[in-house]
Amino acid sequence: MLQRRRVLRGMLNGGAVTVALPLLNCFLNGNGNALADGKPMPIRFGTYYWALGMTKAIFVPKKTGAGYEITEEMEALRGVQKHFNVLTNFTAFRDNAENLCHHTGWVISRTGIAPMLQQEVPGETLDVTIANQISRTTRFKLLNASAGGDARGTFSYETPTTPNAPEVSPMQFYTRLFGPDFQDPNAKTFTPNPTVMARKSVLSGVLDEIKDLNAKVGAEDKARIDQYFSGLRHLEKQFDQQLTKPEPIAACIAPKPFKEDAKVGNESTVVAARHDMLTQLMVMAIACDQTRVFNMSYNGRGSNTTKLGYEKPHHTTTHEEPVDPQLGYQPNCSWFTRRCMESLASYIKAFADQKEGDGSLLDNVFIMANSDHGYARIHSLDGMAMFSFGKAGGKVKSGLHIDGGGTAVTRLGYSAMRIMGLDTPQWGTKSNTTSKEIGEILA
Repeated sequence: MLQRRRVLRGMLNGGAVTVALPLLNCFLNGNGNALADGKPMPIRFGTYYWALGMTKAIFVPKKTGAGYEITEEMEALRGVQKHFNVLTNFTAFRDNAENLCHHTGWVISRTGIAPMLQQEVPGETLDVTIANQISRTTRFKLLNASAGGDARGTFSYETPTTPNAPEVSPMQFYTRLFGPDFQDPNAKTFTPNPTVMARKSVLSGVLDEIKDLNAKVGAEDKARIDQYFSGLRHLEKQFDQQLTKPEPIAACIAPKPFKEDAKVGNESTVVAARHDMLTQLMVMAIACDQTRVFNMSYNGRGSNTTKLGYEKPHHTTTHEEPVDPQLGYQPNCSWFTRRCMESLASYIKAFADQKEGDGSLLDNVFIMANSDHGYARIHSLDGMAMFSFGKAGGKVKSGLHIDGGGTAVTRLGYSAMRIMGLDTPQWGTKSNTTSKEIGEILA
């Protein structure tokens, strides 16, 4: 009989090492383009989030397809129009669940499932699904950053109870990416990191006992053990990558450290500056092939961004500001949305400006951008807007406006899966189930 607090034991340089196991059923009672070697550039996947949707009358273009007009609320995106697709009139179907403000919309967009509770994320998020397929041999399986400044707010979950916390400090993000553990692929010499060697040895020391344990547990526990150790196996692959001299990458140039960290606060210019610092690091981390999956958020759920000289934060404004009878919309609420679009434009431009091979980094990524609601004033889940940008190595067209006709927001996530090579016949549950890509954007 297995002991309740069983651990796996191995040896490292003559000493014992242990790795604890998760709680298993058997512990419970019956109630319980071209790289240096000529290979094509890797295709990467990313997500982008902004809070509180938009105002349809001044955001949604009247014309669809190519050559659509840039609307008032999207004005900041005019200079990068050729690089993105705007996707409007999509729906997050809540089925029998409540409309959980600032939660239901983004959860459906990224898990395909309508949550029943405000704090519930009912499955792994899309970025994790794709990372498990394409990003297991890079130094980081995925990277996650938020200009909103709250490390507790994330849109990335390994499991319903395992969030991936975002980086919010540019200086800390720099150290993580380009600090002592960074191996410059263009360096003339290569010295394996002894700390990484020790970590790899520790993990290797317990692998033999996995076979022994699997022979003594039931089928459900075997599946649970496999899930648990898949993370450790991924770590081993990461360690292997860090202990192998990387191929040269012409686009990889480690940025200089920041002289000081970003200011703390929610005032819009502070958020924008922090966003741009995090963007600079994220773009170069991708160019250096430190990861192939990444997430960026401009602000958090129920945005607390503030406007200098205005007394209410973004979220409160959506609820309390009256509609201007002459303009026909909430002017301050729209002001906040326009700041979101400015930072989104800056993010797109950073990828477009980063040279890679005979093109740009934007040519070799596919990034989906979404929000938590459609019309911010009533926190709707219909009429939702999204974006895609990047050509995914030639698989995707850009410069289009697509009217989703009220279909599921999950179509963009499903399209991303297919673009990134996942053989997935359908995605989502109940009304959010889809097997239909957004075909208009596919090349």
